[in-house]
Amino acid sequence: MSSMLQDSQLTGEVEVVWLEDPANLDYVRQALDKVNTRRGKPRYDRDGRLVGYTELAPDAERDPDSGLFTRRTFFLLPHDRDSDPAGDYEVGAPGEAVDPSTIEPGRVGAKTPRSQRGRAADIAPAGS
Repeated sequence: MSSMLQDSQLTGEVEVVWLEDPANLDYVRQALDKVNTRRGKPRYDRDGRLVGYTELAPDAERDPDSGLFTRRTFFLLPHDRDSDPAGDYEVGAPGEAVDPSTIEPGRVGAKTPRSQRGRAADIAPAGS
């Protein structure tokens, strides 16, 4: 799915569960995953590590095409800033990266100077 999520795609979210303290992370990557449960830690099949996920309301509906639930996951890859501060994202951040302090159930996270850090943040102010 696209890295540019919309609030309308996040219906049914009731809670964000963090597996790591988000205060220690400049950014997290967010994605929509199709899973077979509304609650609990979802299966994670990417490189890197799962740092959080959303849980859905008991009445959240399944996707009519797949029969699965759409849930948001938050993750980091091995070359992200937290693991490699002088690497690819010393300045800037990946397209799907958002500041974890802006994440709420049913609302897409935002890019901020904290998440974009450095020259990229100077070029494009948060929210643009």
